[in-house]
Formats: sequence, C-alpha cells, structure tokens
Amino acid sequence: MSIPTDRTYLASHEWHKTEAGLVVIGISQVAVDELTDITYLDVARGSGPIQAGQTFGEIESVKATSELYCGIAGEVVEVNKAALDNPAIINDDCYGAGWIIKIKPSDPAAAGSLLSAADYQANHAH
Repeated sequence: MSIPTDRTYLASHEWHKTEAGLVVIGISQVAVDELTDITYLDVARGSGPIQAGQTFGEIESVKATSELYCGIAGEVVEVNKAALDNPAIINDDCYGAGWIIKIKPSDPAAAGSLLSAADYQANHAH
C-alpha cells in the first residue's frame, strides 16, 4: 500500500495537504480499508473556526462509525458537497476526489508538525 508523501497525517487516519494556501483534509486508504464500504459522511462544521484536535464530523460504513479529526487550527472554508452526496467516492479516491474539508490554517506551517507519510505508515503497516 503506498501512502502519498505530499501530505501529513494524524494517527487517527486523517491526511492534511497544503494546496494554494489552504489545507485539504481527508481520510487515508488505511482508514478506507478498515471501514470497508463507506455509506455515510456527516460534516458537523460547515464553516467557521476549528481547533487542532477538534472533530469536524463523522464517517460511517457497514462496519463502524468513526469521528473525523482536524490536525491544525484554522477556519473551515469549504466542504466537499460531492462526497457528502455520494460518500462512495471516498472508497474510490480517498486521496483525490474524496477529500472532505478545506481549511484556511491559522499557522500555515502547522500541518508540517503532523506525522510524515513514513511515520504514519510505520504506525499502521499491515
């Protein structure tokens, strides 16, 4: 399983990718594989401030429900409506079209303090 190295991770499986001054957040393939068939996505924070470590929603599959965590402080500026309408796109493309939220970080360097792809993979190697 390859874990993209162009982003950082939380131990709880959320990835954070800096893109044009915003940080895009989604869940990793490890989480998708553990959840299996994702059936529901709920984002509780449509917009506004969020703190590092705060939950921003939950994701459900036929096996489990998991909370989604933000790794950095900032302001939620966009939610992926396509993923809300059709959570299956997270199953198919969790690192691309299946992103979940975008935030404007309070500290643009903060995402760099999260787990590297190598550290994340070491913690979650199958």
